[in-house]
Amino acid sequence: MSENDARVKKHPATVKRLARDASETGTNFETAAAHAVVNVPIAAPSLCAGDARAMLDGRHYESASLLVVCDRDRFVGIVTIEDVLGARPDVTVASLMDRDAPVVAPGVDQEVAAWRAVAHGESALAVVDATGRFVGVIPPHRLVAVLLAEHEEDLSRLGGFLKSTSVARVASEEGVRRRFWHRVPWLLVGLCGALFAADVIARFEDLLRIHVMLAFFMPGIVYLADAVGTQTETVIVRGLSLGVPLRRMIAREVLAGIAIGAALAVIAAPLVWSRWGDQKLALTVGVSVFAAASTSTVAAMLLPWCLNSMKLDPAFGSGPLATVIQDVLSIWIYLLVAYAFFTP
Repeated sequence: MSENDARVKKHPATVKRLARDASETGTNFETAAAHAVVNVPIAAPSLCAGDARAMLDGRHYESASLLVVCDRDRFVGIVTIEDVLGARPDVTVASLMDRDAPVVAPGVDQEVAAWRAVAHGESALAVVDATGRFVGVIPPHRLVAVLLAEHEEDLSRLGGFLKSTSVARVASEEGVRRRFWHRVPWLLVGLCGALFAADVIARFEDLLRIHVMLAFFMPGIVYLADAVGTQTETVIVRGLSLGVPLRRMIAREVLAGIAIGAALAVIAAPLVWSRWGDQKLALTVGVSVFAAASTSTVAAMLLPWCLNSMKLDPAFGSGPLATVIQDVLSIWIYLLVAYAFFTP
């Protein structure tokens, strides 16, 4: 048995042990180790490129996009197959390998692992434990599968359809009855929000009766607030799911929301003034757009943060809940601003 065969024979036990430990502790096994394959080309640093090519000839591997370089069982680096095939026969693997190649620990979440490979432009990713021992390689087709599965899961959770990861992946194939029951609860929340919004509007009935033109801009204010909030919410939920702390995102998102609101206000106010010739109306729309866009950014950040602080899935239901909150808040802001400008 060759040295490479001996290494390959050892590593399945490592992956099985990690799976058994995760099962016994009740850990969610959507981890890097769960996707790692062990039957891959492995070479010592001193091996020449010509010998490495000979090692590949006539052998079947689960993944052969990378040549893993190990000093005994310890991971040292990787060499792309393209570099192995293009090198002179006498060049050593050590001179070709990337010593700073991105790696992940066995227990890292599968989505984090996939995005790390994407961020570093890698088609495959090595899995290395805390002691530096090589565990396996996540091959390209599994990285793609993880990204597609996580994308569908995120869409389902952001829409408030599903909470369970395993169920979210089949959301697009479920029957009408299940679709109905997964969506109706959040729509009922929206209905309650619509009734509350109607109460808010009713409080300004006299103002709207006198200045009917104000009602024409209400849908636009609500839409812009929703759009800005949805963009922020998507960024925050994605960041939290990848382990990025909120404190690293909050300042930039708040500033981005203020800048976006200011830009929309500067554009909207002159357009309204030139089209309808009403200075008060133009100021009302401009100030409302700025305030609604800015506050919707804050609301879109706070809701995922609150859910995450309560140990709840920050994505589950954030979309429907945030929409209700932003709609009511933007209507309230718009009518308060209108009252301030149009009331003597």
